[in-house]
Amino acid sequence: MASFQSLPRLWLLSDQRNDAVLDARLAEFTEPVGFVYRHYHLPPEERLARFDTLAAIARRAGHLVILSDSTLTAREWGADGVYGAPLSIYPTRADLISVATVHDMREIAQANRMAADAVMLSPVFPTRSHPGGKSLGPIRFRTLARFAQMPVIALGGMTRSTAQRLGWARWAAIDGLS
Repeated sequence: MASFQSLPRLWLLSDQRNDAVLDARLAEFTEPVGFVYRHYHLPPEERLARFDTLAAIARRAGHLVILSDSTLTAREWGADGVYGAPLSIYPTRADLISVATVHDMREIAQANRMAADAVMLSPVFPTRSHPGGKSLGPIRFRTLARFAQMPVIALGGMTRSTAQRLGWARWAAIDGLS
């Protein structure tokens, strides 16, 4: 398990929308970030090849490489950790960082029970990923975050500006950092 202090402040999630800029962005960050590789849109062989390329760039820059998949696949691909719904990434292995995606109190409780290393709580603000979808807003986000027994990473409509407005140390984005 990662110590709370070793987890990055910034997290970049991959997506079909930001794929064209990922190589450059991963090399440009001036501090270590958490890179969550998703790329669900690619067939399996292409997904692995793109992972290998981006993981190499990320590691050269000192970033954590987290795979959105099973713990078995994360281990096979050489990821630093696994990302997903609390029950989908359980049980994690001691050598993998576990980042659980949570949206409500029930999922936070699941992440607490499985002792996830961190949770991404979303969506804080409206997002391009889910136009018209409900967002938590700052007050509900903070209320839910209080119940997490691990670091909370804000996700959903996050940019440097919204992160500053929220006043939250750890945050993640798809578009907001790419």
